This record gives sequence, structure tokens and C-alpha cells, in this order.
Amino acid sequence: MAAQANDQKPDEVLAGFRKSIDNIDAALIHMLAERFRITKEVGAYKARTGMAPADPGREEQQIKRLRSLAEEADLDPEFSEKFIRFVIDEVIRHHQRAQRG
Repeated sequence: MAAQANDQKPDEVLAGFRKSIDNIDAALIHMLAERFRITKEVGAYKARTGMAPADPGREEQQIKRLRSLAEEADLDPEFSEKFIRFVIDEVIRHHQRAQRG
């Protein structure tokens, strides 16, 4: 049966779904790149002004806000929190590097 799958015409419905997913993935990458460009400027500003790389209060506000947005969008808020925490950790790591160097 597996050999027959290779002989069949491509599934146009599946191809359409995959094209949409690919477009969304590309948009996510571009949006993340823009976010990191802006946070790089924030890190440089914080380094120049002697501010701490991390702002736990702001981070918690963002997590709370994004969890709420996730719930409104019918997305698992736990997933959204894990995702934004990963992004925040990367931003802080970049900020710390900027302050050292």
C-alpha cells in the first residue's frame, strides 16, 4: 500500500493546508526577527543608561496579558506562556551580553 501512495496524485487539500502553514511560519519568523531588532535597541538603551537587563514586573505583565490573549484566541495559555518565557529569556540573554560587551 505504501508504494501506491507514491503513485497517487498529490492531495490538493493537504497541499493547500501546508501552503498556509508555510506562509504562517514565514510570517512568524519575520515577526520574531522584528521583535528581536526592537529588543536589541532596548538592550542597548538599558546598557547605556545602566538599567538592569531584566524587568520581572514587565515580564509578568506580558505573560498575564499574553495568557489572556491566548484564551481569547482559543490557544492553550500554558503553551503561550512557555513560548513567551522562551522569547523573554533570549531577550534577557542578549541584553546581558550587550551590557558586558
